[in-house]
Amino acid sequence: MVFQKNKIILLSTYLFLFLGNGLPSFAQSKPALAQLRRQIEAELAKQPGRFAVAFKDLSTGEQLFIREREEFHAASTMKTPVMIEVFKQAAQHRLSLSDSVLVKNEFKSIVDGSPFSLKASDDSDTLIYKKVGTKRTLYGLMYDMIILSSNLATNLIIDLVEARNVTQTMRDLGAKDIQIRRGVEDTKAFQKGLNNTTTAYDLLVIFEKIATGKAVSPEASEAMIKVLLDQHFSSVIPAKLPKEVKVAHKSGSFATVRHDSGIVYLPDGHKYVLVLLSKEMKDDAAATETLASVSGLIYQYVIK
Repeated sequence: MVFQKNKIILLSTYLFLFLGNGLPSFAQSKPALAQLRRQIEAELAKQPGRFAVAFKDLSTGEQLFIREREEFHAASTMKTPVMIEVFKQAAQHRLSLSDSVLVKNEFKSIVDGSPFSLKASDDSDTLIYKKVGTKRTLYGLMYDMIILSSNLATNLIIDLVEARNVTQTMRDLGAKDIQIRRGVEDTKAFQKGLNNTTTAYDLLVIFEKIATGKAVSPEASEAMIKVLLDQHFSSVIPAKLPKEVKVAHKSGSFATVRHDSGIVYLPDGHKYVLVLLSKEMKDDAAATETLASVSGLIYQYVIK
């Protein structure tokens, strides 16, 4: 009887120690993740509009999603899928990153084939318009498409790789909802609702593929990361992070839309994927500040 009682005491002690101290990444992280969700939701509630969040810690596997399957106008986040397609077709020897491409400013609407042009005043990259009539390497155009979010470079590349191929590659990677239908500033298509769209979940999927070396190949993924690390527009994910934290990302914005998506690299080698999307904003500056604060909350959670 005494032996049985001692067994019960020992078992109770073991369970107490095991559950109390032995499961920090499971038993204790779930409440912490729930608290992080509440903090994020409280931050997002400060601004009118709709927001989506997709977060995955690539070291622990922890995930947090808010409206991750809701459709958003992709804005310039669509340029990451286009970059992946460029590397894919290069790997297939259908083109070369060193190919010379004629810089032109006339494209065909997907609605009726009618011509349209882009305006330098509507583009974040104005220098390329001075290069019309000359040739640039495909890699140079792709680089500017990502780091400067060059619309003209984007349209030149989409003419080469074709939008439907980009969408199919996204499907092959497991991104089931991203739709790349056209280049930028196709007004007739926009008026008919024929837009490039995405979800936070799908952007997380493709950035995880890049981060883990599974987008085209390990070598291509590493090359894409190097490009994304040179991003010029850093008002969202990196804005409230320490300078020693590196972010390989692609942002996007227009009118009432503000997005950012990428991979966050901590100095100790820890990394995570984060996607922040917004639409129906009333105040772009305030919404940008809110999204940057959400990024900061997630960073603080990861380093605890």
